[in-house]
Amino acid sequence: MQDFMKRIRLVSLGLFYMGKEKVEESVAELIKRGEISQKEGMTLMNELVSKSKAATKELEMRIHKVMADTQEKLHAPLKKEMDGLRKRIEKLEKRKSTAKARSPRKAAPSRKSE
Repeated sequence: MQDFMKRIRLVSLGLFYMGKEKVEESVAELIKRGEISQKEGMTLMNELVSKSKAATKELEMRIHKVMADTQEKLHAPLKKEMDGLRKRIEKLEKRKSTAKARSPRKAAPSRKSE
């Protein structure tokens, strides 16, 4: 689950930077054609990049919520819960082996012939 979220984050960042480059190219083209001034171009680019960052963050939050809701509906344990259970099992196994080593072995009861 965590790995999936990491991949989603990387993909969204990649799309953001691809989009940023495209915005820069488009704004540069508008400036070159004289349709907007250099100052207007910078303002436009900053505004579009800012909106893109906000949209990327919103997408990440939505994906995270959907994943959390799905995990809850499936009653799937979280990684930290699984790690906690593993540690607990290890402790119990150590206690068991320590207890076995400490307790004297009982000899099998002798059978008396009748």
